[in-house]
Amino acid sequence: MSIWRKKPISAFEADMKKSDLKRVLGKWSLTAIGIGAIIGGGIFVLTGKVAHYNAGPALALSFVVAGIACIFAALCYAEFASMLPVEGSAYAYAYGTVGEIFAWLIGWGLILEYGMGAMTVAVSWSGYFNKLLGLFGLKIPAEFANAPFDQNPGYMNVPAFLITWVVTSILVKGIKEAASANNIIVILKVSAILFVILVGMFFIKIANWIPFIPEPELIKGEDGNMHQAYGVQGIFAGAASIFFAYIGFDAVSTQAGEAINPKKDMPFAIIASLLICTVLYIAVALVLTGMMNYKEFTGEDLKAPVAAAFQKNGIDWAMYIITAAATAGLISVMLVMMLGQTRIFLGMAKDGLLPDFFKAIHHTFKTPYKSTLLVGLVVSLVAAFAPLTVLGDMTSFGTLFAFAMVCGAVWLLRVKEPNVERPFKVPALPVIASLGVIVNLFLIFNLDKRAQLLATGWMALGVIVYFLYSKKNSNLEKGV
Repeated sequence: MSIWRKKPISAFEADMKKSDLKRVLGKWSLTAIGIGAIIGGGIFVLTGKVAHYNAGPALALSFVVAGIACIFAALCYAEFASMLPVEGSAYAYAYGTVGEIFAWLIGWGLILEYGMGAMTVAVSWSGYFNKLLGLFGLKIPAEFANAPFDQNPGYMNVPAFLITWVVTSILVKGIKEAASANNIIVILKVSAILFVILVGMFFIKIANWIPFIPEPELIKGEDGNMHQAYGVQGIFAGAASIFFAYIGFDAVSTQAGEAINPKKDMPFAIIASLLICTVLYIAVALVLTGMMNYKEFTGEDLKAPVAAAFQKNGIDWAMYIITAAATAGLISVMLVMMLGQTRIFLGMAKDGLLPDFFKAIHHTFKTPYKSTLLVGLVVSLVAAFAPLTVLGDMTSFGTLFAFAMVCGAVWLLRVKEPNVERPFKVPALPVIASLGVIVNLFLIFNLDKRAQLLATGWMALGVIVYFLYSKKNSNLEKGV
């Protein structure tokens, strides 16, 4: 009856055996899912924003800090994924180790993470799509390409609304179709990233990197208020802001129910996708801030910074390649985030913490179609009518919270259940887990204050929902 009750390991094993999901994902498909989620918003959208408002040329160091924080969490995720290869990600790991209330809070935080992430990317996709149309002399009227409360107010962001439903239809159709679409897009966008690095490096102006870490100063933020930017604090603030770009390896762990050999392949995919993308992020950050002065990323350039940097250097022909790849690439980020969110819902609903609606599986497609349609509805409406300003930081809050809890939980389980089979074990666990908790919590305190307040309100709402519904409907409460 306690809120600290834990789900037995045997119950997870039983869930794995009776799952209705199709096991069709190999280790490279899982790695591609990670890359599909990681490479997108971070490179194609947030680079300009973070360089201008937070770190300046030291944007590359922000990616290094975020990458280091992620490495600690990724190693802990990999150990859990090899032990408990079930859908639900950090939520499931916490349920088996720390207790139900913590598991619920992590699951609630992951809902925020994936939902806000998908909304952010949908808005960003709209910006790139409009830029792509502009290359061919076409343009969607501003009134129908901006949300009512955005910096350039409109009636509705129609492209963001429509792309959400395209992605939703793919996800309802089936995991194999979704993975195949993701694989193709990942190949396209990795090729585009390599193109950006190899071509852009010839247009770097060293003067744009000087000083590499600008002196701290007060500047006007996106919200119109003055705030501290640059310096060492700016690097950490930048790392916190771009952190949501790294959640792809978390998305890998939500796909355990559809992996062919989850105990072996998921740790590989989690670590491989993170390492590949971190190297690409750092390289692009250096090229981008070398091609264009960080002070120049303003206005519309903030929505498509990579394309803007090439355009400012007169490389107009490259604009077509970059803009097309970014437009396609952001679709796979949305796809993986919405995919991850529905699997979190599925795991929580199977445990009785959410209504049965969220675990309904389509008899033909073998996908949680009802929750997928609901996620599509919510994401499309928010993306169409809400501003981008604070969505990214709220996503980072949910991610950082989940990562900190996982780092602590894997250490706790190693102490309490030392004899459980662990195909992958975190080396120097006390050091890695401690650093993971400290760094992730530190980055939470470097997020935008408004985002912190909104995200804290979301978590408070989660506590209310837990005590009003989830606790009394939990399978453990009912003895199921």
